[in-house]
Amino acid sequence: MNRIKSFLLLVSIILLSFWNGNAQEKITNPKNEFRAVWIATVANIDWPKNNIDSVEKQKADFIEILDTYKKMNYNAVIVQIRSSGEAFYPTDLAPWSRYLTGKEGKAPSPYYDPLEWMITEAHARGFEFHAWLNPFRATMDLKTETLSPNHDFYKHPDWMIKYAGKYYYNPALPEVQTHLVTIVNEVVRNYDIDAIHFDDYFYPYKVPGEVFNDKASYVKYGGGLSLEDFRRSNVNNLVKCVSLSIKNIKPWVQFGISPFGVWRNKSVDPKGSDTDSGQTNYDDLYADPLAWMQNSWIDYLVPQLYWSLGHPKVSYSKLLKWWSENSKNTAIYIGNGTYKINADSDKKWNNPYEIPNQIDITRTYKNVQGNAFFSAKWFVNKNQNVVNLLMENQYKYPALPYAVPNSKQIVVDSPMLNRVEKDTDNLCYYIKYPLNSKVRYIMVYRAKKASKIDVNNPSQIFEKITLAAKSDTILVSIPTKNGEENSTCALTFVDFYGNESTPTILN
Repeated sequence: MNRIKSFLLLVSIILLSFWNGNAQEKITNPKNEFRAVWIATVANIDWPKNNIDSVEKQKADFIEILDTYKKMNYNAVIVQIRSSGEAFYPTDLAPWSRYLTGKEGKAPSPYYDPLEWMITEAHARGFEFHAWLNPFRATMDLKTETLSPNHDFYKHPDWMIKYAGKYYYNPALPEVQTHLVTIVNEVVRNYDIDAIHFDDYFYPYKVPGEVFNDKASYVKYGGGLSLEDFRRSNVNNLVKCVSLSIKNIKPWVQFGISPFGVWRNKSVDPKGSDTDSGQTNYDDLYADPLAWMQNSWIDYLVPQLYWSLGHPKVSYSKLLKWWSENSKNTAIYIGNGTYKINADSDKKWNNPYEIPNQIDITRTYKNVQGNAFFSAKWFVNKNQNVVNLLMENQYKYPALPYAVPNSKQIVVDSPMLNRVEKDTDNLCYYIKYPLNSKVRYIMVYRAKKASKIDVNNPSQIFEKITLAAKSDTILVSIPTKNGEENSTCALTFVDFYGNESTPTILN
């Protein structure tokens, strides 16, 4: 009997240690979570809806996207500002995008800077603004006659490689790498962005029967590496150089990448995922997210897990677990494919609970901090049954993104009250402008009368106020008409890195 008890005790200890090592937890309505949506401009996927839309309509449609996702309690937008050698902002390094004005190289009329305007509108609604660029894709087709004379295809034809019906920048050329870093630097210097974002287009997805002809540059720069390792080193070098350059200019600007969802299959590498993917990051796109994390070159990853939870070959559930277990030095968010809802051969996407269930299981992994959704148009007056589920459950309350691992720090300042005034409808608090911290927002928390103020409770997030240009005081107005609301409020600062200060309680 004692032997049996000892055996059962040993089994219990083993099971308990296994459970603790792989602990998952059910979290409902977290206070901190990244909730982003990709706004794709290439081929007018999301915005502008048509490349000949008036500036007035462009602005109205963009605001509709922002307001839709603001209402759904999202907190970040990832906006494509360079898709194929062109730009959604004024620059001498690329022509104006045809997706903006209908003709490449043509400026908006009446003139405005779309990037500056979009950033202002996004920040005013409390969104982080992630500027999304495609580094190596130079064109979307072979119709070179539609390109501007200022396109790099004409300015630097020796940089181009023709492949699979497009032109690509040759990643092996040092002058290409320098050019791409210069493009990023200009955006970081000139615009008040929160992040630079690359997606999954490094070396192109392979097409049977075609060869990516970088033989000459491999012979010149290969340095004894295999072709595969040479290509991976080119991608790694760009990621490293972009990272160092961003942090040198504005250390609070994040650098994030959303790679293809599969690093390697386990059948090829025991460290890989239990998947059967036709192409992978490491072997086909020559992208190695594990190396980027190991070297702390990036602030966040958003692996694109655009499959259903139980997909037989590439399972969302299995890949989520793999990315969670292989994360290091880096925030991990998961990319979800809302574009597949009711529109995929996998009929699991006809279930309105597929996306809500994906969010729920994502939240069970402590080191995965949120989700991003591709793409914006699928919840703008579409798929309202899924939208309603999210608003009633997973995204019922607002949330703040965590500061990424390399940006975590103490916010020195906390809100200090200068004076308070009362009128018929509001309590007006005048807060001293922070002296020692670079602050992006003031958070206002307010509870129901029967509750205590708790800044960790997302249901008490009352308002997120964007700080304008530096001034002596900041006005925070709290309506007094609602009798159900507590007259006590709490204020915090959120700095440019995403860190939140200690709260100040206002009675």
